[in-house]
Amino acid sequence: MTGAAARTRALALALAVLTLLPFASHSQFFVNLAMLTAISAALGQAWNIAGGFGGLTSFGHAAFFGLGAYADAILQTRYGLNPWLGLPAAAAFGGGAGWLIGTATFRAGLRGSYFALVTLAFAQAFGVLANSLDITGGGSGILVALHPGAGRFQFTDRRAGYALAVALLALATLAAWRLSVGRFGAHLLAVRENEDAARALGVPAVRVKSAALALSGALTALGGVLYVQSYLYIDPGIAFSAERSVEMLLVAMIGGAGTVLGPLLGALVVHAIADTTRSLITTPGVAPMLYGVVLLLIIGLLPGGVVRIAAVRGDG
Repeated sequence: MTGAAARTRALALALAVLTLLPFASHSQFFVNLAMLTAISAALGQAWNIAGGFGGLTSFGHAAFFGLGAYADAILQTRYGLNPWLGLPAAAAFGGGAGWLIGTATFRAGLRGSYFALVTLAFAQAFGVLANSLDITGGGSGILVALHPGAGRFQFTDRRAGYALAVALLALATLAAWRLSVGRFGAHLLAVRENEDAARALGVPAVRVKSAALALSGALTALGGVLYVQSYLYIDPGIAFSAERSVEMLLVAMIGGAGTVLGPLLGALVVHAIADTTRSLITTPGVAPMLYGVVLLLIIGLLPGGVVRIAAVRGDG
């Protein structure tokens, strides 16, 4: 085993142990922070499947998060559907939207920054619709009734919610790992590196990219369900905000886009910086500015992401 491989395994083990720590805590505040970090890591991993492994840089992944959140909230408040059934429904909405958006844009030949702007436009359009339609509650959003109990997907102990967030993170990470070793992932990588050459070799580029975006959208939508069931509320500002899309992108890029463990590290770094700056600096506007500066420094000094440190040291 090479030094880099050994370090990667040690890093994976350390992350696994760190993941288990909140289960031993009785502090609901600490567990809530851990849950938010786990959801952020899962969303970053979902973005990583399309943006990292596929090179499909999206500025509007909040579209899938919002579709999943609203699908779950509407189905249970309007139609009385059990919220557990909201999980497959949300995944279907998110995956279907990813496939349709991908097929339409990729068939039109849109790539790179053009694709990124199209995803941003979709997220903004969905936000406008959510603000306008009666079924979404307009700008007031949807408040889910409190019915504590596992049968209604509502838990008084945050550790249960954290366990579900970890389960989603594990599912997204498993999908990313399969991409890194499987044939579909090899096709996706070939399209990312040189789409014209991949087409010449017989790789169905449009179908491969659309499938990657659909998988990414489905996983992101599941994150929206977890948010709704944790906080029992959703509105357009929460669901389709540009900040949410940017956070997913940053988590993957800071940790290491196109790697399996990158988004896990990225979520830890992003939330550690955000929480530290908010707690130490009370002057309005300064904490977000410092947060942005620190993130820019990390991206500038570590263009390959934090996860690359282990590889560099292992090769050295």
